[in-house]
Amino acid sequence: MKLKSKMTIATITVLLGALCAGTIAAEDKYAVKVPGGLAFSEFRGYEGWQVIALSRNDKLVAVILGNPAMIEAYKAGIPGNGKPFPDGARMAKVHWNPKQSDFFPTTTVPGTLHDVDFMVKDSKRFADDGGWGYAAFKYDEASDAFTPFTTEDHPPQSNDAKCGAACHTIAKAKDYVFTDYGKR
Repeated sequence: MKLKSKMTIATITVLLGALCAGTIAAEDKYAVKVPGGLAFSEFRGYEGWQVIALSRNDKLVAVILGNPAMIEAYKAGIPGNGKPFPDGARMAKVHWNPKQSDFFPTTTVPGTLHDVDFMVKDSKRFADDGGWGYAAFKYDEASDAFTPFTTEDHPPQSNDAKCGAACHTIAKAKDYVFTDYGKR
């Protein structure tokens, strides 16, 4: 075999290996689970969900997303009409470290990914917590991997689907959901 053919085969092999490794790394997030709680895989496809609202504090910027069941519930007037969100409604909150826009100096835009939080309404599975299960996964840029928040993180999260229950009780009148669906 000629040297040029060997080099071509070697290059193709390396590129295919890198492509496969990238695919495996991207799929690994769906293997992460809060011990005794929710799995990242329960929210597969969240990246394509509709925006509910934006959020910002002095440390992070975020977008809150809803699956179709959540969006339809909001459009039907929930929770303002006093009805609870339906089972199967899901929310994701993606947090980024803020950075200044390269083009507009007074504009803050998402920088590096910080974490992703999830909520799911399942009144049977989470009957003792208003029907909601919660999970928070921090992101490590160096390893391109997610891990569940722990009691060492801020805010502290215990290892079960109840990690957000205590915080969300202040929104009990809104079926434990803080976020309003902005008028469009």
